[in-house]
Amino acid sequence: MNQKNVSSTVIRRLPRYYRYLTSLKDLGISSISSKELAKRMNITASQVKQDFAAFGWHGLQGYGYDVSFLHTEIGRILGLDTVRNMIIIGAGSLGHALARHAEFEKKGFKIIGIFDTRSELVGQKVNDLEIMHFDNIEEFLAHNKVDIAALTVPASHAKGVVEYITKLGIKAIWNFVPMKLQTDEDVTIENIHLIDSLLVLGYKIKENANIKDD
Repeated sequence: MNQKNVSSTVIRRLPRYYRYLTSLKDLGISSISSKELAKRMNITASQVKQDFAAFGWHGLQGYGYDVSFLHTEIGRILGLDTVRNMIIIGAGSLGHALARHAEFEKKGFKIIGIFDTRSELVGQKVNDLEIMHFDNIEEFLAHNKVDIAALTVPASHAKGVVEYITKLGIKAIWNFVPMKLQTDEDVTIENIHLIDSLLVLGYKIKENANIKDD
């Protein structure tokens, strides 16, 4: 199956599948039906079947899906069998929090550099990594393979930073700046909208309160 033909909506569900399958493996569960998995994920069994069929995976009648097989295959598709080197550009509060996130390395994403332009931050250490000045990033990239750049800079600097680092060869950007960034077609940008997520949470709190009032 050509994975390029799989919709981005299905791809975005894969990390959730992987998370639930990891829990099932830890519990020693070897198989699960589409209905049971759908219930855990709050989607329909039909959706589960369609998602897995897109990759050529089909459950067995009376048995369901093999948990270990799905876990391995989804992990492979997500690239979890390969170590990805990542740098963080912007060493403020969010940059510090990302650098301290232990789960990244467990999933194969290794932070190998942190950069900022503020002299008061340069030279400080976060998880044994010394914050380097952004002016040194070209030399760093010349000597280190970097797969992903996490961007936590002020919005006013974001576009310029992206243009600069993509010219230096960065092909994947994890963008935490509150603006949608676009660049060349061969560069992948994942825009993370933290405020949007918080607003959705606020909506759900309001809806739950309305249900209780009714």
